Amino acid sequence: MEEYKEYIIKEAHTEDFEIYIVCLSFESIINYLEKIAQEDLIQNSKGKILIDIKYIIVGILFIIASFTDFLDGHIARKYNMVTDFGKMIDAISDKLLTNSVLIILACEGKISTIIAVVIIMRDIIVDSIKMVVGNKGKAVAAIGIAKAKTATLMVGIILTLFYNLPFELIPFRISDFLLAIAAILSIISGIKYYMMAKPYLTER
Repeated sequence: MEEYKEYIIKEAHTEDFEIYIVCLSFESIINYLEKIAQEDLIQNSKGKILIDIKYIIVGILFIIASFTDFLDGHIARKYNMVTDFGKMIDAISDKLLTNSVLIILACEGKISTIIAVVIIMRDIIVDSIKMVVGNKGKAVAAIGIAKAKTATLMVGIILTLFYNLPFELIPFRISDFLLAIAAILSIISGIKYYMMAKPYLTER
């Protein structure tokens, strides 16, 4: 950064100066977040809840991504812009968003590995069923229990990323409870999808 600063001063290029300002701002933000993280570690030594700022950042990004996913679907339906490609990409983006975060949380030990495995396996099986049925020119309609599973899962993930606050102060692990419910709903909805698609899967 210092070498780049000297280059900017010597050459005095406007575009390079703007790049330098952006880099400097980004560096300042990172330093600020590190400072907050250190303060959190100090607070934890005094008996307060340990908070790692990276999970808060991920939580905010997850909320934004979830909202935009809902928003684009709402806009597509409102203005009659729904397409088969859009439906496919929407389903893929949902799975990538939730399952990637589940894998990270499981690897970090924040949630049970069993919950992550159950939900991801269910998604793979259900998507495979939909693909087979789709190749036969049929479709399996979305069911309410699957939507409830998605909503429960997203709320559970958000609470986990935000350290189950404010419920952690009670304390009541509602984040773990919601993720467990989401896993159960995943199994039930997976079985229901299979029963709905069974006539198409068995036909030749």
